[in-house]
Amino acid sequence: MKPSIPKGTRDFSPLEMSRRNYIFDTIRSVFGLFGYRQIETPSMENLSTLMGKYGEEGDKLLFKIQNSGDYMSGLTDEELLSRNSLKLASKFCEKGLRYDLTVPFARFVVMHREELQFPFKRFQIQPVWRADRPQKGRYREFYQCDADVVGSDSLLYEIELIQMIDMVFSKFGVRVAIKLNNRKILAGIAEAIGQADKMVDITVAIDKLDKIGLDGVNAELAEKGLPQEAIDKLQPIIKLEGSNAQKLDVIAGVLEGSETGLKGVGECRFILDGAEKLGLKNELELDLTLARGLNYYTGAIFEVKALDVEIGSISGGGRYDNLTGIFGMPGVSGVGISFGADRIYDVLNQLDLYPKETAGGVKVLFLNLGQEESAFSMKLVTGLRRAGIAAELYPDEAKMKKQMSYANAGNVPYVAIVGSDELAQEKVTLKNMESGNQELIDAVNLKDYIK
Repeated sequence: MKPSIPKGTRDFSPLEMSRRNYIFDTIRSVFGLFGYRQIETPSMENLSTLMGKYGEEGDKLLFKIQNSGDYMSGLTDEELLSRNSLKLASKFCEKGLRYDLTVPFARFVVMHREELQFPFKRFQIQPVWRADRPQKGRYREFYQCDADVVGSDSLLYEIELIQMIDMVFSKFGVRVAIKLNNRKILAGIAEAIGQADKMVDITVAIDKLDKIGLDGVNAELAEKGLPQEAIDKLQPIIKLEGSNAQKLDVIAGVLEGSETGLKGVGECRFILDGAEKLGLKNELELDLTLARGLNYYTGAIFEVKALDVEIGSISGGGRYDNLTGIFGMPGVSGVGISFGADRIYDVLNQLDLYPKETAGGVKVLFLNLGQEESAFSMKLVTGLRRAGIAAELYPDEAKMKKQMSYANAGNVPYVAIVGSDELAQEKVTLKNMESGNQELIDAVNLKDYIK
C-alpha cells in the first residue's frame, strides 16, 4: 500500500521550505523593527478555551483530540448507544487543535497579565488547524503570521500597522492596495438608512461586491428583507468614488445624524492623514464596501489586495475592543493584522519574485577523485564552512558524470575539482556551473574568491 498524508495537508520540499522561510523571515524582520516580540502557544488548547469563540460553524471545524487512557470508562451504555457524536466527543475529548492564533493570544494575555507590560505588542507565526472541506487554496493545516498590540486605544497603532503592511510588501516587491474602512462607519450607514438591526446582513452582502457585482449585492439585500427604499439609499455609498478626502466628506454628510458613524469618519481621517504624511510606497484607499467578518471588529478594518495577481486578500485585520472579555478580563482594546503566508507564497511564485539566494543549498561541491584528493578537499570544505560558506564533498569515488549530475540536481553554483595535478600544486580547479568557465585557484584563496 502506498503511503499517503491526510487530506488538506501538504509536504514541503527543500526548495519550498527555503521560499517559505524567506517569507517568514521577511515578515519577522519587519515585526521586529516595530517592536513586536515573538510568543508561541501550544498546538493544542483546552476545548473549553476554544469552544463557542468562533460561532456554531467554527465549533464544527475544531479538530478535537481524544483523551488518552480508558476514555470510555466514564460513559453509560445509554450515552454510547445514543450515537450522538457531538455529545460523546464532549465527554472524551478535553483538548483540541488551535483554530487560529487570536483566541490563544487572548488566553495568553489573561493568564500572564501580571508579567506583561501594557501596551503589549506580540507576534506569532505558527500553524493552525481547521476541519474544513479541502479545496484549491484552502487547507486543513496552514500557517498564520499575526501581529497584535493590546492595552491601548491609540490610533497611532493603526498607522503603524499600515506602515508594517507597506514595508512587508515593498520588501517582497509586490504592488498592493491597502484598503481601510471602519466598523463604526458601517454601523452609521445601517442607522442612516433606517436599518440598524440589519447591519450584519448589509455588511455581509456589501463585502461580496467584488465576487457577485452590484446587482448580486442588491438581490441579496432584498432577500434579507431590506425595503427597496433602503437599498436605493445605499447605492451612492456603494458606488462612491474619488479621493480618500472626497469620500470622507460625502460620507460625513450622509452620516450627519449618527454619532457612531461620525466617530468612525473622524478615526479614518486621522489614520489616513497620519499614514499618508509618512510616505507609503503602496496605495492606501478608503473602501466603504470593505466589511470583513464583522462579529469581532469594532473600529478600523484593513484588507490588502495584490494588484498584479488574481487572488483573494493576502493580509487583513482590524481593531477590536474586547478580545480578553471572553476570559473574564473585559475592556482590553487591541488592534492587529494577519499575513496570509500561503497566499503570499502563491503571489511570489506567480510573479517570480524570489531572490536567487532564497533557494539555499550548497554553494560549492567538491568532487571525490581519490583518497588523498578527498582528504585534502575535506580540509578545504571545513575551512569554507567555518567561513560561513555552505560546502560539501561527494561521498564516493563515483564516475565524474554521476557526481556532476548530483551538482546539477542541487543547483550548486560551483564545483571544485582536486585531482592529482591540483593536489601537487595545492590548487583547486573551480568550475562556475552557470557560465561553464573554469579557473585554477590557490587553495588558500578559495573562500575569498567564492565570497
